[in-house]
Amino acid sequence: MTVTLADVAARARVSPATVSRVLNGNYPVAASTRERVLRAVDDLDYVLNGPASSLAAATSDLVGILVNDIADPFFGIMAGAAQSQIGGPGDGSGRAGGEKLAVICNTGGLPERELTYLTLLQRQRAAAVVLTGGAVENPAHQAAMAAKLGKLADAGTRIVFCGRPPLPEGDALVAALAFDNRGGGRRLTEHLISLGHRRIGYVAGPPERTTTRHRLEGHREAMRSAGLDTGPGEEERLTVHGPYDRRSGYEATLEILRRDPGVSAVVAANDTVALGACAAVRDQGLRIPQDISVAGFDDLPFSVDAVPALTTVRLPLIEAGARAGRLAMGKENPPPGGIATIAAELMIRGSTAPPRRG
Repeated sequence: MTVTLADVAARARVSPATVSRVLNGNYPVAASTRERVLRAVDDLDYVLNGPASSLAAATSDLVGILVNDIADPFFGIMAGAAQSQIGGPGDGSGRAGGEKLAVICNTGGLPERELTYLTLLQRQRAAAVVLTGGAVENPAHQAAMAAKLGKLADAGTRIVFCGRPPLPEGDALVAALAFDNRGGGRRLTEHLISLGHRRIGYVAGPPERTTTRHRLEGHREAMRSAGLDTGPGEEERLTVHGPYDRRSGYEATLEILRRDPGVSAVVAANDTVALGACAAVRDQGLRIPQDISVAGFDDLPFSVDAVPALTTVRLPLIEAGARAGRLAMGKENPPPGGIATIAAELMIRGSTAPPRRG
């Protein structure tokens, strides 16, 4: 015999509405009442009809977290931190009472997959969506994203950006937590310039990504401020774009050294790319940092264990992900204006040093 919501209410000596409030977590209920309802749920082995509940309510218990690549620590760390606030540890009893089911959606960095997942989450009446990492700077895709997110928001879905700026158009967001990629990129290059480096190569990410553009802009701002933008086309000559992976770092660094053997430092788009850059430098018979300095970005867990330890820019990925999760759950008030810029911190380690003279 199927156990109903009314059966649980009778067992707990409360109204069916109170049972619904406890299970949905959308209304404050006294702790003693909540405990009585959850005990009745356990005793009767009651299973909430998720699809029916989502039809009755504005949204379901589902929260989508969109990442480019879950195998990339940058995204895995943020997604894990967000999930800790969405799924929550509960009360230690293993019972559900207001938590949501977080689902990781791996887009592979493809704009069309991003839109597909948003459509699927819309059909599931997702309670919230967290989009992580840089956005694609394509006007058609941005317009499609604004339209899709607007529909989700109109249906009651909370939209949070983590690690990406807001869209040029559209006001569907609860909040956008944007990293200070530009400022971090500028401070990293300023550090190299202060050591005496003048010929600095840059291994950039995919050109269509906001993260790529902002970090590269910061680098070039520092070079120009120091008077190191030496002529037309020079910035482009010492910049090579590619994916955010180790192989790209390796191949791009070889290309930079081919273009200008006098380069004394290489800045990489992120720490994974920096590992490839380090391998390329060593394969050319050069030492780090005695012959060439190498720097990364993000301060991923392995960066301190590289040999030598990697100079990089630390982004508070765990803190940002957890905050995005709280915002998605309505546990934290949005920042003023809905936008917060998260500071980046320069981490100076052994992979950078003054250039060799002579």
